[in-house]
Amino acid sequence: CGFTVVPKELAARTTDGARVALHPLWSRRWSTKSNSVSYPVQRGAEALYSPEGRKQVAALIDHYMGNARLLRDACRNLGLRTWGGENAPYVWVACPEGVDSWGMFDRMLREANVVITPGAGFGRQGEGFIRISAFNSRENVAEVVRRMEVLVGSGVG
Repeated sequence: CGFTVVPKELAARTTDGARVALHPLWSRRWSTKSNSVSYPVQRGAEALYSPEGRKQVAALIDHYMGNARLLRDACRNLGLRTWGGENAPYVWVACPEGVDSWGMFDRMLREANVVITPGAGFGRQGEGFIRISAFNSRENVAEVVRRMEVLVGSGVG
């Protein structure tokens, strides 16, 4: 759920310099394309702000950040250079010397049956890194850690 405020005074200019009010254009676009957020979605969003909803959201955040901590600590214990997992549920890991991010993706997928995200998918500056997501069950994260320990222990990582 979200909203956009377009002040009625806001205007733009066409290529020939004519002034055009943006509010009616935005209103028409929004009502034509979507006609607002559905009622069930509005009620779901509202529930997030109830005391119980806030409690559940906090528990979910704690769970994912706990997963991130496990992944980050495991990578560091394996001697991998690691960043993140402290303010977001993603752990960034430097690829081993001579392995690019897609090569590491292939190794993790084929040899450990673990899906990670190659850093190259985030642009040039992401090359040389992989990103591991903590969005999973605790059991699955523990299994990823175990498989990474086997992979790195075998000299592949």
